[in-house]
Amino acid sequence: MAKQVDINNLAGEIADALSTYSREVVDKIDTSSERIAKEAIKKLKVTSPKKTGKYAKSWKQKKEKRAGELAAHTIYNEKGWLTHLLENGHGKKGGGRVEAIPHIRPAEREVVEQFVKDVEEAIRSAAE
Repeated sequence: MAKQVDINNLAGEIADALSTYSREVVDKIDTSSERIAKEAIKKLKVTSPKKTGKYAKSWKQKKEKRAGELAAHTIYNEKGWLTHLLENGHGKKGGGRVEAIPHIRPAEREVVEQFVKDVEEAIRSAAE
């Protein structure tokens, strides 16, 4: 049964409904982004090159939350300078090149694809 609203309160009711919808979407996206960041780290630890294993174990996540905004999850490797060299390859001191070992881009593609699906689902389900 539909809720009856006085025409004088219509704008307020619409604002309340939109606010509730927004909060639901933000909560679902926050939950998804945290889960996706953890999945990305797991994938990177598995797919990273392992000479000694230290590089693969160095993947971390930093969460930044500002009031009224979605949390931002930054995934990084503590050995930051090494990521670019391994992902893209590099020149050797005595000439020649070290072959690239793509491991970041494939993991990124996978988690971004999943995150987009999660966001679309959050928007759809909050609208129902």
